[in-house]
Amino acid sequence: MYQFLQVFAIFVFATCGGFRGEIALLVSCEGVVNKTVTAAFSYPFRLNTAVFSAPDPKGCGGTWTDVYLVGDFSSSAQFFVALAALVFVYCVTALVVYIGYNHVYQHNNKFPLTDLAISVLIAFLWLVSTFVWANALADIKVSTGASIVPGIESCKAPGTTCHFLSVTRMGILNVSVVFGLLNMILWAGNIWLIYKDTNLHSQWNRISESPTERV
Repeated sequence: MYQFLQVFAIFVFATCGGFRGEIALLVSCEGVVNKTVTAAFSYPFRLNTAVFSAPDPKGCGGTWTDVYLVGDFSSSAQFFVALAALVFVYCVTALVVYIGYNHVYQHNNKFPLTDLAISVLIAFLWLVSTFVWANALADIKVSTGASIVPGIESCKAPGTTCHFLSVTRMGILNVSVVFGLLNMILWAGNIWLIYKDTNLHSQWNRISESPTERV
């Protein structure tokens, strides 16, 4: 089971942590016609550090200043990716214990109980981090969409017009959210598998099989 959990953690890391994008605007003003300006952004999505050049709002005149995007979504993205990295490390550790020290794991109930507690925590963190990241992704799409043009002072300069051209498709980031949900489901299933290895399961079976009525 941990092999699959390890692979799905890698998918989250790759789909979110490896993203690179770009916004393109078409700017026309005095002496500068149909100039394409771009702003590159990437993980961890500190959009307020992504910059593109635009006409000076005090007058087009060939002078260009740096204009930054709005928003810092690094905390949500890093939480999501960091969890994937930590889960990967934990899966490697768990595999080592299962393969190399299985006899210890089977005869010491503290190991299954610890594994169960950590798995419950990880499943919960997948739930939280996925929804936090999904919400941040929705805001990222807004902050990199056509709505950014009215907020750029440079585009309000006399004789200046700005048109939103494109932004890199974020389908891969949507996939990262799906993988986050899948990880949550898989870890929930893993909780049940580990639970059956603990004495909690055997104790519950003995209780359920014992007579419920006194003679």
